[in-house]
Amino acid sequence: MNRKSPVVPKELLLPFILITSLFALWGFANDITNPMVAAFKRVLELNNTQASWVQLAFYGGYFTMALPAAFFIKKYSYKTGVLLGLGLYALGALLFYPAASWESYGFFLAALYILTFGLAFLETTANPYILSMGPEATATQRLNLAQAFNPMGALAGLFVAKTFILNSLQSNNLDENGNLIYDTLDAASKAVVRTNDLLVIRDPYVMLGLVVLGILVVIALAKMPENKDSHGKINFGPTMKRLLKNRNFVEGTLAQMFYVGAQIMVWTYIYQYAESIGISTYDAVNYAYASLGVFLVGRWICTALLRIISPPKLLASFSILAMIFTLGAIFLEGMSGLYSLVGISFAMSLMFPTIYGIALEGLGEDSKFAAAYLVMAIVGGAIMPTLQGMILDLGGKGYTDTQILGVPEVNFSFFLPFACFLMVWLFSVRVRKG
Repeated sequence: MNRKSPVVPKELLLPFILITSLFALWGFANDITNPMVAAFKRVLELNNTQASWVQLAFYGGYFTMALPAAFFIKKYSYKTGVLLGLGLYALGALLFYPAASWESYGFFLAALYILTFGLAFLETTANPYILSMGPEATATQRLNLAQAFNPMGALAGLFVAKTFILNSLQSNNLDENGNLIYDTLDAASKAVVRTNDLLVIRDPYVMLGLVVLGILVVIALAKMPENKDSHGKINFGPTMKRLLKNRNFVEGTLAQMFYVGAQIMVWTYIYQYAESIGISTYDAVNYAYASLGVFLVGRWICTALLRIISPPKLLASFSILAMIFTLGAIFLEGMSGLYSLVGISFAMSLMFPTIYGIALEGLGEDSKFAAAYLVMAIVGGAIMPTLQGMILDLGGKGYTDTQILGVPEVNFSFFLPFACFLMVWLFSVRVRKG
């Protein structure tokens, strides 16, 4: 069946391309922000838990706005939802300007929170829209294909973070002995560096906001099928009763929460892991690049494999692979552990769109609200990194202050992603057994 059905029908190719471009757009936002945990920690002299609030604000915005986005899209249209999402995205990015002027960490967090209101609208809209653009038999393949463009945007975000932010932060400068100069400065000198560095962090986000406004104009002028309900009626109660009776949806939402938590932990704390073995934050971006590279390769490979292997079976296999790589990151210290940490991204490549597709399969019009709950599940990316930051703070602000089970606390903290991958594996096994 899958071999005969087109992944994307020719008549829907243009709408597919336009909506797929949004996947790269939020990938950019995700991965320009991940290195900011380490950047804000140093510039503002925060502990690991406080620095992790960057991810709490960023992914907390998804949780807050996903369900309102679903109501909005149900009442109006996909295109209207996309335009509002782009507007909120741009607003949050542009708010980095006053946040830097005030030198307020809370203001930066608020800007990220609003920015992800927009991302919640975009993801709530784009994922089910992509699933609807063709036969249900190829829906999971179609979403994997669209999601393959997400890491392309993420790579661009990392490039900007490394080239225009991390490379320009004065707080990262080292003396001839390899020690941070910023730690030795008096309060007045630190204030000068802090002002400079916050402006460095500000500028790419402001430029991003202007670019997003430009994209908003392009999509506003484009003609696209709306997939609008005939009367815009909202029957939330009956929809929720049907969804709660659907085991794949309920368990898929929980699996998605654990998966996203694992992904954000792996991609956020690769910088701290690298620093613990003597690699600077700036150079650690190269390993983040490698992670996204193997993630992208994995997406394309999995899109092909899904033509011959069922989604639950492939998900189970990749979950086991992810757990193996995570154990390597925990117990193999030094570069071997870092390489294992990079390898996790290959195993993760299949997970988000496949869990998403399984959870929404056969839901029909209920998929609009179901998609909102799957976007809300991204809150795992807000909660889990904060818990990992608390583990890193057990011995102090450093990453190797104490040993737990014979390994530094930064290594031990990756038991959290391991537990998350275990939950994804259990979901895949249950789905295979029906």
